[in-house]
Amino acid sequence: MEVFIMAICIFGDSVAKGIIYDEVRNKYVRFKDCFADVYAKKNDLDLTNYARFGCTAAKGAELLNRHKDKLHLFSHTVLEFGGNDCDHDWPAISESPENRHSPKVPLQQFEETYLKMIDIIKSAGSIPVVLSLPPLDPERFFNWVTTGLNRENILSFLGDVDLIYRWHESYNTALKKLANLHSVCLIDIRSAFLNESNYADFLCRDGMHPNEKGHALISRCMI
Repeated sequence: MEVFIMAICIFGDSVAKGIIYDEVRNKYVRFKDCFADVYAKKNDLDLTNYARFGCTAAKGAELLNRHKDKLHLFSHTVLEFGGNDCDHDWPAISESPENRHSPKVPLQQFEETYLKMIDIIKSAGSIPVVLSLPPLDPERFFNWVTTGLNRENILSFLGDVDLIYRWHESYNTALKKLANLHSVCLIDIRSAFLNESNYADFLCRDGMHPNEKGHALISRCMI
């Protein structure tokens, strides 16, 4: 008897790619049991992972367009973007904190781009699924991005370190709004982290990438 295996694909950044920071080797590596791989194995799914390190929604939309003729082969297409979109050019801020500095992808453009991706997926005959953003640890993240830079200048631009968390959260709020308005399934992995007594235990030293425990948490949430 022929066995049917459902196929899914995922577009995203380093989180979906399974990148973690290896503190022993002091470098970023791919975690072999990342949440996407574990989820696919436990559900007998054929997974195609198009995620790329450093990818924004804008770059993801270009990648999605290049593969749109294949999307009908996948029952579901998962989107995981936002962490890079809301990030800033920290060296530039360190040099000139008094200037205006925009994120890599401004919030309105982020929303518009995400909606375009959702429409492309639907038109292709696949079902879009959106992942919320895992939370940042603002203190760890601040210490990480200010290494070798003028911390005082960057802090003067921010006002307070917690703004990093609130700014990041605004992109997550945008995702929840989009999913609700356009009847798209959103898997709320952020709440899974925040429901832990200390969600920072599930993040790497950089304060932004989920660690091994974080990927296990995401896969359990998805399953």
